[in-house]
Amino acid sequence: MYKIKTINKISPEGLALFTDEYEVGDDLTDENGILVRSADLHDYDMPGSLLAIARAGAGVNNIPIEECTKKGIAVFNTPGANANAVKELVICSLFLSSRKIVEGNEWVKNLETDDFSKAVEAGKKQFVGPEINDKKLGVIGLGAIGVAVANAATKLGMTVYGYDPYMSVSAAWGLSKWVRHAASAEEIFKECDYITLHVPATEETNGMINAKAIKQMPTGVRILNFARGSLVNTEDMIDALRKGQVAKYVTDFGTKELAHTENCIVLPHLGASTPESENNCADMAVREMMDYLKNGNITNSVNMPSVSAPRGHAYRICVFHENKPNMLATFATAFGQENLNIEHMMNKARGSYAYTMIGTEEITDTIRETIENCDGVIKCRVFGR
Repeated sequence: MYKIKTINKISPEGLALFTDEYEVGDDLTDENGILVRSADLHDYDMPGSLLAIARAGAGVNNIPIEECTKKGIAVFNTPGANANAVKELVICSLFLSSRKIVEGNEWVKNLETDDFSKAVEAGKKQFVGPEINDKKLGVIGLGAIGVAVANAATKLGMTVYGYDPYMSVSAAWGLSKWVRHAASAEEIFKECDYITLHVPATEETNGMINAKAIKQMPTGVRILNFARGSLVNTEDMIDALRKGQVAKYVTDFGTKELAHTENCIVLPHLGASTPESENNCADMAVREMMDYLKNGNITNSVNMPSVSAPRGHAYRICVFHENKPNMLATFATAFGQENLNIEHMMNKARGSYAYTMIGTEEITDTIRETIENCDGVIKCRVFGR
């Protein structure tokens, strides 16, 4: 019986996928798995029984990845599960950034006059805004969400530029042929009337939209940020909005200062707030968790390599270890010392760590302990049929 602790509210449709082999609840202790959305786990006291954390969403800034890796705890996310929900909000925000819809609505709600219709007709000119048709949109980051936004924008009549030096093959296959390839972020800064960000927060990307970048952009550029708040330097953005260098900034990651700045639309992190998205994320997170706990397969982990194969032998041994020379030879020697035969072996590395999957038809009572005692091994798990 595996114990799965839920932190935050997880979609019941996703939780319903768990079989009788799993105990699920928010008050469990000595858990083997954690399902989480946005709760901060950096100060969470992780028990020695914990094998995996699955984030029902894409970002994992709320999880201490390095600590988990050192302890051999697999961390999963659900890339693409909320892509359509975020795409729809980004497209909505393209219009919000242009047509002064939010401002117009606020003005009308606060309008007090006996001749309401006449006042509305007379006042509408202050909310004039441009159409997005024939305008240039720059999409920085072409993962699942970026590709979806780029493709949708081409159908709205925009000329779309895309930039992502780390674009995956699957994302490339899904990208519309009408999206123009930008050689750099600077090219997008200089060319585009609208810019939307869809990259993770890293040392390289944090603060990428700053005073220097904004100076390269056309005056009156409109910027959308539905990726991470840290991608934009808040002080520089506020200064650019006040000076009119940026006509509008729409973000799902607001601060008090931004919320009270004119021409800034701040939303309360609504990107994935749809029932469909929550169900999709929970479904994917649960499936990843179950496949790892029961089979040792790794899909969509942010700290371990992707290693997945059908169960074809009586026993499977999965080893998470340091990525250094002679590790596979060490495992083979360990099997030889136990007089065991290796029927199948799969190994993949990710940075300083690697994951090895071994199939065999027989095991001994001590093989797990033998492998765990090998230098460089972090965690070893044994599975039977």
